[in-house]
Amino acid sequence: MNRRMLLVAAGWAAAAVLAVLVGITAIGLIGAGLITTGERPRTEAQVARDLANLPSGPAGPRASSPPASEGVGEAPGAGRTLLTRGGTVVARCVAGRAEIVAMSPAPGYALHEQDDDEGEFRSTSDGHDRDEFDVVCTGDRPALVSRAGD
Repeated sequence: MNRRMLLVAAGWAAAAVLAVLVGITAIGLIGAGLITTGERPRTEAQVARDLANLPSGPAGPRASSPPASEGVGEAPGAGRTLLTRGGTVVARCVAGRAEIVAMSPAPGYALHEQDDDEGEFRSTSDGHDRDEFDVVCTGDRPALVSRAGD
């Protein structure tokens, strides 16, 4: 090899090393702010203080989850939360007519259909596992009635 080829090869190697160093430096300077929130982990004392400041509620876990037609949170005028195999439905009765306010699928399910008073969750794995239901009013309280899948 002649001297000129050696200089060209050395120049390319130096440029490659310089480019890598500039990239690593740039990632170190601005990358940390892009991927972290800047919040430090809490100490055990901070966690204990925060837990002590929480409002006290009923002690102990719930004995069991409510049946599909039992509501959770019954504030007047607000929706009633109803639990199904495929997810959670918030419904209310307005002038004796059932109305779905919101639907949220459970893990492994997706929202497939939502109308005023009927809905459907479907399995995300194959779509054949369906949870179809109607919402009806019993007095002024919404309730779920399961439908057989197609």
